[in-house]
Amino acid sequence: MTAAPAHRRRMIAAMILTYMMFGVLLNSVGTVILQSIQGFGIDKAQASILEAFKDLPIAAVSFLTASLLPRLGYRRAMMIGLGLVLLACALMPLLASFWMTKALFIATGVAFALVKVSVYSSIGLLTEGKQAHASLTSIIEGWFMVGVLAGYWIFAWFIDPRSPGDPVWLDVYWLLAGIAAVILALLAGARLDESAARDGHAAAESFLDMFRLIALPLVAAFLASAFLYVLIEQSVGTWLPTFNREILHLPAKMSVQAASIFAVSLALGRLAAGLALRRVPWHWLLIGCVLAMAALVLLALPLARGAQPQADMSWTSAPPAAFVFPLIGLFMAPIYPAINSVVLSSLPKSRHAAMTGLIVVFSALGGTTGSFVTGQLFAHIGGSGAFYLSLLPMALLVLAIAALRRQSARAEAAVPAAAA
Repeated sequence: MTAAPAHRRRMIAAMILTYMMFGVLLNSVGTVILQSIQGFGIDKAQASILEAFKDLPIAAVSFLTASLLPRLGYRRAMMIGLGLVLLACALMPLLASFWMTKALFIATGVAFALVKVSVYSSIGLLTEGKQAHASLTSIIEGWFMVGVLAGYWIFAWFIDPRSPGDPVWLDVYWLLAGIAAVILALLAGARLDESAARDGHAAAESFLDMFRLIALPLVAAFLASAFLYVLIEQSVGTWLPTFNREILHLPAKMSVQAASIFAVSLALGRLAAGLALRRVPWHWLLIGCVLAMAALVLLALPLARGAQPQADMSWTSAPPAAFVFPLIGLFMAPIYPAINSVVLSSLPKSRHAAMTGLIVVFSALGGTTGSFVTGQLFAHIGGSGAFYLSLLPMALLVLAIAALRRQSARAEAAVPAAAA
């Protein structure tokens, strides 16, 4: 049974704003890498591990706590996550250093593990049926990308264009701490009936349920798809500001702002996918999207070859690749929400926390792998070569989506057979 309309709207609004806040923080890694290189004097090899300080805590905390969250309470877990990032953001400008940057992303990773499992599990409590589940999932993920987009511009606003490494950029974290406090207050006043999530397994059984889920062919195919998708998205999103700066020779502030085109593309693509999925089978849409991503890589990267430094670079004189390559987000966008909804809506609500734990673990591992590998490739073969090699996981993703479709069809066929 879904929540009463007023409580439901308030809770959905709180979830959206919480997710937007983490959209800003999680996807600031690319900007922070660029600023750390310029401000803290670190090299690319050191910077490439920054993603791991975010993603590994996400994976570990999700794995260890997903089964406990139904008893702790999803709303309460979201509040704990917001409180943790509020504290970390407040400390960032006070303890300005690369080690504090690592600590910030550890705190963000721990907090997001709590938040994502809670948000995804709460969707099932607030909706009835697969279509409503897919719709709310897409809406929340779409607003997450709005947060990502806002983050690029918020961070760029605090960067001094005359001295990009000036620590004045760290003042952005005072603003983020204030925003977290406001959302925390809103969430404290929201209400959510979580009784359905506590039905079924005990906490220990739910932990074991994560391993049982991995054994299901449908879930195994999904986890492969999620891992590969996030590997591709994070490799592009994390290193795009550095690509803009070093390959396209954009100014530091403009490099961050230009990367926001990627976030705009993701947000628009997810909104458009909500309409397209009503008419096009999900697997054909997603396979078409991956093929379009590969075509765009082959079209856009050659445009970066002739980029030259300019004394007074502006939006009108920027290389075409600065505008074309980030459009890959339009085709990435539908993939993640669609595959998540396919697997979650096939499971009972009491298993959503365990399944979401697996989603977060494999997404985090994919993100860390993508960022680390791309960073090492950036250092050794250059940005264009690193992005060309994204074609390999794209090819594997097409195969994983096809496998997910086969297993989904088998699972659907087994339900009537079991009922009979």
